[in-house]
Amino acid sequence: MTSVKQAKRTLVLTILVCASLSLFAQAIDGLKAPVTFFLASDMGKNGYYKQKPVAELMGEMADKLGPECIVAAGDVFHYLGVQSVSDPLWCSNFENVFSHPELQVPWYPICGNHEYSGNTQAVTLYSNISRRWEMPAKYYTKVLTSKKTTVRLVFIDTPPLIDKYRTHSDKYPDACKEDMQAQLKWLEETLANAKEDWVIVVGHHPIYADTNKDESERTDMQKRVDSILRRYKVDFYICGHIHNFQHIHLPDSKIDYIVNTSGALARKNVKEVKGTKFCAGQEGFSVISAWSDKLTLSMIDEHGNILYQVTRNK
Repeated sequence: MTSVKQAKRTLVLTILVCASLSLFAQAIDGLKAPVTFFLASDMGKNGYYKQKPVAELMGEMADKLGPECIVAAGDVFHYLGVQSVSDPLWCSNFENVFSHPELQVPWYPICGNHEYSGNTQAVTLYSNISRRWEMPAKYYTKVLTSKKTTVRLVFIDTPPLIDKYRTHSDKYPDACKEDMQAQLKWLEETLANAKEDWVIVVGHHPIYADTNKDESERTDMQKRVDSILRRYKVDFYICGHIHNFQHIHLPDSKIDYIVNTSGALARKNVKEVKGTKFCAGQEGFSVISAWSDKLTLSMIDEHGNILYQVTRNK
């Protein structure tokens, strides 16, 4: 009798597990859109902590979703950036970690504060070495198009827009060399001419977020960047830097401000601030799915769970 009960219990558990896996698969399949791409940031730990498991998960999900590209929102290389295009960190931290066949798609990176601790020119020049590392400049724009759906990605270079980095030439030698006003003029002109269905601006530093980092980082971004983004009503401003997931939507702005978590080591202590819709301290990455009338960003934890979604509709 006992063996019969155990068999029934095993059968029920099997059915529940299969049902759960089926629902999970359906949820993941629902992320497939005419334009689909991944977002990773702050993952530069040379394969340690959660970097390898997250990289493997990205590959497995890429096998199901077929992303057009990977957006790398800075701090691909902790802690001192890279020194040259032949720096061993390119292999130990990028090529040999994000090695899944389905991750051999274009990567669109930007510099974070850790890249600015090293040789930022090497970060752009690596585009001449790698077939998938596509960084034509420190700030640039790309348009993704499929089945009458268009997404403009506008990549900005945030460390030179923040005084903290510009004034510490000993620690961030390249930041003060960049022409801040030229970049802001380019940003305004690029957004003014954007005609795509969706416009997403990607930078490393947040404009609004809960963080114990210097408040001046955010106030500099607010006074120099946010006014331009609001003027042209961009859809998402996406960043990293804080090492956790956050979604902030302020009543006086139509923009969704999104912080992507670390792909290696998250900061667990995150709390709500003004405008917070969601926050969580887990490692992972994000999937962006675009249709002509809907734009969704899905926050994915290290286990492949969809923690939260931000959706905009036309």
